[in-house]
Amino acid sequence: MQGNRLYVGNLSYKTDDNGLKDIFMAAGAVTSAKVITDRDSGRSKGFGFVELADEETANKAIELFNGKEVDGRKLVVNVARPMAK
Repeated sequence: MQGNRLYVGNLSYKTDDNGLKDIFMAAGAVTSAKVITDRDSGRSKGFGFVELADEETANKAIELFNGKEVDGRKLVVNVARPMAK
């Protein structure tokens, strides 16, 4: 199970990959951060995924950031579900 990969919803449309990574570095080592964008317009869809060094760090990030206001929006942070096949 990938307990160290998190879904991050309700992001500000201004947040980019680096901004997302910067937010979550407060919890610990960030392996990757990706804001999902519209294929045609390149505009953020308002959510993304963050992969942290380990499950413990991911749990800390959920505690720190789920419901926390960033850029005027309350983040939704939880363990990412595997992609549907």
